[in-house]
Amino acid sequence: MTSSATPAALFPDTPAFASHALPVPGGHVLSVQEYGRPDGLAAVVLHGGPGSGCSPLLRRVFDPAHWRIVCPDQRGAGASLPRGGTAHNRTGDLLDDLARIRERLGIERWVVVGGSWGAALALAHAAAEPRAVAALLLRASFLARPQDVAAFFGPLSLAQLAAELDAPEPAARERAALVWWRREQELAGTHATEPQGEALAAQVDRLRVQAHYLRHGCWLQSPTLLERCEAVPGVPVHLIHGRDDRVCTPEGAALLQSRLRGATLQWVDGAGHDAADAAMVAATVGALAHYASDGRFADGGGQP
Repeated sequence: MTSSATPAALFPDTPAFASHALPVPGGHVLSVQEYGRPDGLAAVVLHGGPGSGCSPLLRRVFDPAHWRIVCPDQRGAGASLPRGGTAHNRTGDLLDDLARIRERLGIERWVVVGGSWGAALALAHAAAEPRAVAALLLRASFLARPQDVAAFFGPLSLAQLAAELDAPEPAARERAALVWWRREQELAGTHATEPQGEALAAQVDRLRVQAHYLRHGCWLQSPTLLERCEAVPGVPVHLIHGRDDRVCTPEGAALLQSRLRGATLQWVDGAGHDAADAAMVAATVGALAHYASDGRFADGGGQP
């Protein structure tokens, strides 16, 4: 399936109707924001990174008139505290946190929407708690395989960058963050302004969390994420992937579809890894609108 939709605008950003500071074991306090309407279709948004936090873009693909949009910042990320904290911060902790958030908010089942690392976490969540998941919408899926991590870093050394991000000298941490940030920009094909000051400090914290996860295979090696697909429930699953994605390869998306029962795969021509790409936004907005109307993301099959 190839995206043929015209670019769709993001929905206007609306204020959160509820904000939660949720203490969890290990000394972390999660920031959880809710948008849309309290009686809408429940969806949880799982941000990428790890460590990136929920940006406004991730919630603005939902029509707030139809959805209850739950946006948690994962441990060490966004407005959760401590920012950049890696102690008691593993994939298993994040999965436990999702169960706590659902219980706190009184949600029995939700649609799980994730991009990049968020897609990997969404799959792990569906495998761990199949009864909690009504559907999965996965953008630019990351499989967390060793070859995926190696391809991202290319000539760079993850071990060296991770050590420098933990260096006592701020200048060393900032240099490492900029090297990593530039590599991201190169592969994603984006051209953001180079971070400075507080923005650079935030990058250091974000990448410290990401390095912590990537050095440990995101704790998704035994069993692997593909092996966990066997436990994913038979709910609507829709994959959206840019044909030119150099961060999370199209090969990985096709392989993932082959492991997920009945999953549809929507290719977005000319798009890479950038979630803000107009065609990627259109595909995501369209899939969510389709689900809100019909209880599924797409018509027909999903062969690439």
